[in-house]
Amino acid sequence: MKKIARFEKVSFDQFKKDWIDTFNSHDNIEEIYDSIILPKRATMYSAGYDFFSPLTFTLKPNETIKIPTGIKAFMEPGWVLKCYPRSGLGFKYRLQLNNTVGIIDGDYYNNENNEGHIFAKITNDSNESKTLSIEKGQGFIQGIFVEFGITIDDESSQIRKGGFGSTSKK
Repeated sequence: MKKIARFEKVSFDQFKKDWIDTFNSHDNIEEIYDSIILPKRATMYSAGYDFFSPLTFTLKPNETIKIPTGIKAFMEPGWVLKCYPRSGLGFKYRLQLNNTVGIIDGDYYNNENNEGHIFAKITNDSNESKTLSIEKGQGFIQGIFVEFGITIDDESSQIRKGGFGSTSKK
């Protein structure tokens, strides 16, 4: 198998800024940061790298949470990280990423504005009245590295300066 990527924690300053912005809380940020687990595959033939929740949370049907994972991903050129709910959570609770599939481009890593901090905004889309509970340290989404190509006449030369939606800004 090709080894083309590496997961890292974002800096404490980046995590602290994003955590406070997301949850409006200064409580235990250093402890939360110190307990972040880098994504891992569960078995030697797993395609997906499990992302582990930095907090315990509960989602009733139709509730949403945005989670700063504390993770960034370096990738060799020509690769993308695609993020999905973990299969079992999608099956049991209809857990959904709000953008359906998270696309983490290689140039998101250490970009000018946010180090490439990966967030997950998820919704319990259960139509069976099931409440989802995730414990701190439990896998909740998975990322899969995928190789991609570009068109023969591609002339893109823009440099990323931010995160979500930044590639459409001129």
